[in-house]
Amino acid sequence: MPIAIAVTSPGLVLPSPDPQTPPAAVIPPPQAQPLEAALADTHRLLEQHGYLIVLHPAGDPQRETHQRLHTIRSVLESDRIALLGLELPPLAVAVLALQLRRLSVCDFSPGVLASAARLLAHYVYAGALLGSVSRLDRIPVGLASHATSWVPGSQFGVLLNPAQQLIKVGGASQAPLQGPEFATELLLARGRLQSDWVASGLASAWRVQEVREAELPEESSRWWGTSRLVEFAAAIGDLSVLYQVVASVRRDECRWCGLHLIGDRCAFCSAPVAPPPAPRPRLALTAS
Repeated sequence: MPIAIAVTSPGLVLPSPDPQTPPAAVIPPPQAQPLEAALADTHRLLEQHGYLIVLHPAGDPQRETHQRLHTIRSVLESDRIALLGLELPPLAVAVLALQLRRLSVCDFSPGVLASAARLLAHYVYAGALLGSVSRLDRIPVGLASHATSWVPGSQFGVLLNPAQQLIKVGGASQAPLQGPEFATELLLARGRLQSDWVASGLASAWRVQEVREAELPEESSRWWGTSRLVEFAAAIGDLSVLYQVVASVRRDECRWCGLHLIGDRCAFCSAPVAPPPAPRPRLALTAS
């Protein structure tokens, strides 16, 4: 069975473009499911799949969910659960979860697949078109932008990953959002903001291969500070390219749990990769 990939709300589950991709499991927050039921469901996933990788947006609004996840892992006393809190907007977390689900049918070991999340996050261009930035606290917002938020019809393009950028949409001097230099597919989710800027202007500027729409995750309005938004995420859609990106990275062995991994830290036990040994000093030989 493929390694299980889970998220923390149904809104973070995206439909797969191919039939062989396994579905995502959902571990609901405490207010939606009693602890006993969550423990039973998680234990069942481990019995069926061997390992479980859980993706969730990081941040204070998700604190109760974080505590629930750590409680489940602690009570089950399992070292086969990886909890990945991601500094990404909700739609980008959903995109990354879909990528891991697609890669779970490949020949990657649990440690490599879990640590691939941090690697692939660098290739996700995530942001939103906002009708107001007055409550946006994910990126520095200048006084001029705050003042402009009160002007009816104002719109702002925000890029949060892999770099941060804020632009005023509209006007002759509009600066573009810096997009990817590789082939991507663009996913967008509409809130209460009526605009085609993401589907037309941004998609054209970024030269995306395909534009698809999804339901807006329920966490998005709180995450962005407004319900007047169109959230978007551009990411690699070709499975063969995703596989090549992950397979091309050097693998190490975790010195604590023994799993193979990529990057500098094990996603299951959090142990850092051992630094390479320091080169031995060479003795200078002199002729006698």
